[in-house]
Amino acid sequence: MTLSIPFANSYGSLPSQLFSRLNPTSVSAPKLIVFNDSLAESLGISGFDDTAALAQVFAGNEVPKGADPLAQLYAGHQFGQWNPQLGDGRALLLGEVQTGHQRFDIQLKGSGPTPYSRNGDGRAWLGPVLREYLVSEAMHALGIPTTRALAAVTTGDPVYREGALPGAVITRVASSHIRVGTFQVLAARQDHDGLQALFEYAVDRHYPTAQTPLDFLNAVIDAQARLVAKWMSVGFIHGVMNTDNCAISGETIDYGPCAFMDAFHPMQVFSSIDRRGRYAYGNQPDIIVWNMAQLATALVPLMPDVDAAVASFTEAVHAMPKLVHGYWRDAFAAKLGIGTPREDDVVLIQDLLSLMARENADFTNTFSNLPAGIDPENLSQSEDFATWKTAWKARIADEDSPEQRMQSVNPMIIPRNHQIEALVQSAVAGEFAPFHQMHQALATPFSVSDQHHYLTKPPLEEERVKATFCGT
Repeated sequence: MTLSIPFANSYGSLPSQLFSRLNPTSVSAPKLIVFNDSLAESLGISGFDDTAALAQVFAGNEVPKGADPLAQLYAGHQFGQWNPQLGDGRALLLGEVQTGHQRFDIQLKGSGPTPYSRNGDGRAWLGPVLREYLVSEAMHALGIPTTRALAAVTTGDPVYREGALPGAVITRVASSHIRVGTFQVLAARQDHDGLQALFEYAVDRHYPTAQTPLDFLNAVIDAQARLVAKWMSVGFIHGVMNTDNCAISGETIDYGPCAFMDAFHPMQVFSSIDRRGRYAYGNQPDIIVWNMAQLATALVPLMPDVDAAVASFTEAVHAMPKLVHGYWRDAFAAKLGIGTPREDDVVLIQDLLSLMARENADFTNTFSNLPAGIDPENLSQSEDFATWKTAWKARIADEDSPEQRMQSVNPMIIPRNHQIEALVQSAVAGEFAPFHQMHQALATPFSVSDQHHYLTKPPLEEERVKATFCGT
């Protein structure tokens, strides 16, 4: 049976300045690493039992029937600095599928140069492809809004970074790839007609109840506030929260130098390019507010009264920190078994986090041990922790099923940096078994089998990963 993707494309109907149409660049010897059968079925894709054919399509050698390949234009603030033109420098939107009332993009990443490559080769090497596949699927299993991974393919061609590395392509699925930076590029160019068309399209696709730009802004603000609170609750650091990496859908997008923390520290940074800690773990709530301020600025030209728009948009952005805080409090309260959070629970949460930071306690294991009554490593001998535990036990004494609540939100398995690095090295050597083992384990992060228990172990000092890198 021939591969069939039920494309129902719409982005190409937007003003042509928002994209460039082109086909992916072919590769020499594609081989399929992994294909997400269940995701494919949910998208209405059929005929995917021929792995050789899948490799040809998802490496970019064959453009499937009904596809409309294009690279999207956007701008953005990168580490706070304005860049007037960015865009898909190594990605191509193959097209969209529609399931019910929802559309999903299918995009190749690493498929060759585009008009927005800025002298880059448009390619990806194997390491970042495997990292994005694992981390995005892990986020989905954790219940965190995210792009998904449909396929990963090796290309048979080298990619040159500091040396020659094996090339690869990942196919990702998103409810769209519209970013804050997509609005910014049109606003900066004073393209009012294009901005209006994009606004109407984004409203129809993501927030159909929004009647005005202010409604739309508030909807995006709420989605982003929820998202960042969820990141914080699992110790996730995006690493590069530029406005071009901020999707208006409220999904996590662009898994470059991202990481999950091992030992907790509120200002933990892994990204090799974040030299001043702008996107540190503890800064993410502030940065998302800053990003929403940039979206608000880009939406102002759509309003008939600029002064009134600035006032109402400013009020919406200034209300966002309280919104993020509320979602953060509720998420961490649930991690402690609290189903009816109160504002004074913040003291209990912060006291535990302060202890964890002081004692270098592992973030994931500290929380996953609580429902089992196990004192976390690094805290078991702490008198302060014993005092905290007494207060915590008193707080949850009247809660219904606190252990069950904790078990449902505190993962036992996350994609740890040192384990990803190890499996990437194995894959570069041609051995993909460690990748598949972690992939299997991450599908059920709130439980762990005996065969996967090794994945719960924090790194030894010599295994610790201190920097993660952008895939470009």
